[in-house]
Amino acid sequence: MPAAHDPGHRGRVRCLIVDDSERFVRSARRLLEREGATVVATAATGAEALAAAAATPVDVSLVDVQLGGESGVDVADELARRGIGGTILLISTLAAEDVAELVAGSAAVGFVGKSDLSVEALQRASR
Repeated sequence: MPAAHDPGHRGRVRCLIVDDSERFVRSARRLLEREGATVVATAATGAEALAAAAATPVDVSLVDVQLGGESGVDVADELARRGIGGTILLISTLAAEDVAELVAGSAAVGFVGKSDLSVEALQRASR
């Protein structure tokens, strides 16, 4: 994952979390920040994700595959098309094998299961 060029960044991974579950977003933020990442923005919809990524430089965007009534894959693809959101990873409670085709057919560079979320998992999935 690229490091931001912000002098106050100090090598911390800057994340955008795109998920319609407030509970998951709170938990993911706590976990990632405890591990040294900075969650710079969260979004519950595709429109919010696009606005947040355009307004705030991020290193990685975590986009839920099942984003309420929207396709997280479509959101990931639009982030990539616009060149915003940094490294885009899909996330889900579904198993990796259940979403492998979706990930392969998307602009996302990888996948992290929600139960496996960690800064290390983000780094592995981004390679």
